Amino acid sequence: MGIPAPIVFMFGVAIVAYILLNYTHLGIYIKSIGGNEEAARMSGVNTRKYKVITYTICSVLAALAALVLVGRLGAAEPTAGSGYELDAIAAAAVGGTSMSGGKGNIPVTCLICN
Repeated sequence: MGIPAPIVFMFGVAIVAYILLNYTHLGIYIKSIGGNEEAARMSGVNTRKYKVITYTICSVLAALAALVLVGRLGAAEPTAGSGYELDAIAAAAVGGTSMSGGKGNIPVTCLICN
C-alpha cells in the first residue's frame, strides 16, 4: 500500500494506548496518579504497583521504537536516537499533554508527530 512500517506501528500503538487509557481501570489509575499522586494513593490506588506497570509499558514501547529505528537504519548505533527527546516532548506538549500530569490527548499528539 506504500505506507511505511513505522507509521503503521505508530498508529497501532496509538490505538492500543487510547483504548488502554480511556476504557480500562489501568488507564484511569495512570491518569489519576499523573494528576495528583497523593490523592490517588489516598483514594485506594496502589500507586507503587501502577507506577511500576506504567514504567514497564514505557520501557517496552522504547524498545519497540529502538527496533523500528534499527530496521530503518539497518544498523544498531548507540547514539542513533540522540536528540529525539526534545522532539518527543515538544510533540506531546503541542498535542495537549499537560507537563504537570493528568491530561493527555493521544490522537492529536499522533497527528502532530507526523
